[in-house]
Amino acid sequence: MIFGVIGEVGHIGDQRLACPLAFERVHPKDPRESRLWQELLRWARRHLASDDVAVMDAGVKLADVQATGLERYLLRLATNFTARRNQPLAYRGKGRKPIYGERIRPLERSYKGKTIAASAPDRVESWTENGVAICAEIWEELILPGVIPSPQAKTFRVYAIYDPAYTTPWLLATPLTLKAATVKAIYQDRWPVEQIPLAAKQMVGAHRQFVHADESIQRLPELSLLAGSILSFLAATAPLAPTGFWDRQPKRTPGRFRRMLMGKPFPQSYPLPRQLRKKASVTDHLPKGILAHRRKTTASTPFVVP
Repeated sequence: MIFGVIGEVGHIGDQRLACPLAFERVHPKDPRESRLWQELLRWARRHLASDDVAVMDAGVKLADVQATGLERYLLRLATNFTARRNQPLAYRGKGRKPIYGERIRPLERSYKGKTIAASAPDRVESWTENGVAICAEIWEELILPGVIPSPQAKTFRVYAIYDPAYTTPWLLATPLTLKAATVKAIYQDRWPVEQIPLAAKQMVGAHRQFVHADESIQRLPELSLLAGSILSFLAATAPLAPTGFWDRQPKRTPGRFRRMLMGKPFPQSYPLPRQLRKKASVTDHLPKGILAHRRKTTASTPFVVP
């Protein structure tokens, strides 16, 4: 199942967590991922606060983000991304006057065995992070390749961040004027969103589901994602629960918190509302598993050996 997850990243103590704000389903008549991205971008534009920045991975195109009207965003670009300057090329005295700007290629690439060199950056920033030297190449006042330069054009900046911990540099785009170290820190704050499906599938046990109704197929993953987020929040706020005597440096993870709950009488000891009760119906006489599927076998033609 494909879902769009939107979360707000914050911290509890020294731990970064993502609080889910919305789970978007694919359209029943148009299940394309591009359609889902458009709905996610529209939701983000409506609910984005004045001090928030929408951080997105490389699954969405920069043209779609600009078309939605988002003004504060940080987007990871593809390694073969190209842009243009927001001023036309200089006229060389022959032919038609150019109407597009200079093509900017932040990263080097190869095409049909030939190497295409990268464009020279406008400026370079360097800093040290945890004893590791990191540098970033920056291009400013860029527009999309098919846009004609004008003062009203939507411009953005591209940061190529080179971190020795990664073989491929990060290529990030934003219309905001920020330092390269700040851009890197903001993009890293997107990673806690990945814990929401991880806690739902592995800790709650929703990696396999056996439902067949159209609404249940969508609703069960949504409830699992919500339950995984609650489990991560409770683990971050509860006391440390080591797995055993060998766990000498425990952390507040949903896995350890789940193991602690397994040894408790919860939920039998918790006073649940009267609307939530165990279904007291006898099902021992009903077929289970694959035997419960209502399938009709087709008669096969017997194989006769002459």
